[in-house]
Amino acid sequence: MAKKENKNIHELTVKVEGKEWTDALDKTFLEKQKTVKVDGFRKGKVPRSVYEKKFGKESLFFDAVDKVVQGAFIKVLDKEKLEPVVQPTVDIKHVDENGVELSFKVITKPEVNVKKYKGLGVKNEKVKVSAEEIDHELSHLLEKYTELVTKEDGKVEDGNVAIIDFEGFKDGVAFDGGKGENYSLEIGSHTFIPGFEEQVIGMKVEEEKDINVTFPEDYGVADLAGSPVVFKVKVHEIKEKKTRELDEDFFEDLGMDGVDSEEKLREEIKTSIQKQKEMEAENKYLDDLLEAVSKNVEVDIPEEMVNDEIHHLKHHFEENMKRQGISLDLYYKFTNTTEEDLNNQLEKEAYTNVLYRLMLEEIKQLEKVEVSDEEAEKEIERLAEEYKVSKEELLKEYGSMDYIKYDLEMRKLFDLLKEYNK
Repeated sequence: MAKKENKNIHELTVKVEGKEWTDALDKTFLEKQKTVKVDGFRKGKVPRSVYEKKFGKESLFFDAVDKVVQGAFIKVLDKEKLEPVVQPTVDIKHVDENGVELSFKVITKPEVNVKKYKGLGVKNEKVKVSAEEIDHELSHLLEKYTELVTKEDGKVEDGNVAIIDFEGFKDGVAFDGGKGENYSLEIGSHTFIPGFEEQVIGMKVEEEKDINVTFPEDYGVADLAGSPVVFKVKVHEIKEKKTRELDEDFFEDLGMDGVDSEEKLREEIKTSIQKQKEMEAENKYLDDLLEAVSKNVEVDIPEEMVNDEIHHLKHHFEENMKRQGISLDLYYKFTNTTEEDLNNQLEKEAYTNVLYRLMLEEIKQLEKVEVSDEEAEKEIERLAEEYKVSKEELLKEYGSMDYIKYDLEMRKLFDLLKEYNK
């Protein structure tokens, strides 16, 4: 066994021969014997000599390699006392009926030198909530509870909702998708073709009108793109928005415990905004702190670790897209991009993730940050109570207690970093 080493990249070669290799070849033949077809022999009864004469001994080699590669890798890792940080690659240097020589490329954790992580002058922003912010949020809340009231008379105005029938014609012929009945159109929402909503303004209930518009040049239907068309429109009903009053009925509809006046509502809004801004400020503070520490780190990160992180990020991205009903292929088509473009887009984030992980692990060692079994047990009990599930269900979700411990370690570590950089 030979070993070629360059920093944290290790080339390990190992031979598998003798009985271990013979057994792998025998097992491979027995598997192939069950499915192979040779004239004159029933399936599963082909003698090995006949099989090897027809298909060659080498036809067994690569499947036999699959049977020995994992065991060979475990043995060589144990002998060399190495801990890979990414999935190793394997090459077949040589293979024949006498054995196989395998070469493993193993990436281990690089040396990390954190030169400074205390007294970096990173400050946590103090947050305040202004009266304007409270007013803005209150107006949004009132808008959410806005009522639509039928106008008994009058005309369609900007901001009204018009209940209309419409049908579109191009050169006098109705086109597909251009018809609707009792459609609620909010004037000013810009959901229809440019120019359509503006021409509905001024119409009265039961009034009919021809509206002339032109489809945009980039419209998705080729036959209609850039074409002038006529919509025959009839207004059935006009509704206007009625802003709610901050009265007893409104607070009852709002359903917020203890909120029964404008003063209490404004205080509740202020508290909500304050919490949100504090959370955002805390996240920014931690990001700034990590960035400041990273500028004082010396490490040579292997390309393989970054590529591995890109793979994980891409997997999460793909899962998020799936939840929206979009495959990666469809995403590439919509955005006119390729897998290579996505990889390049994720590269910086992947590198930063690996850098931060390595530097935090190094600081954790320097500070001897540890989490006891008792602390982890208390945390799992707290989380189980918070999420109203059993400890067993929660541990199954997390995978193992190690994830709970790691999360607690990181929290302890962040608390230390914040303390050191007040």
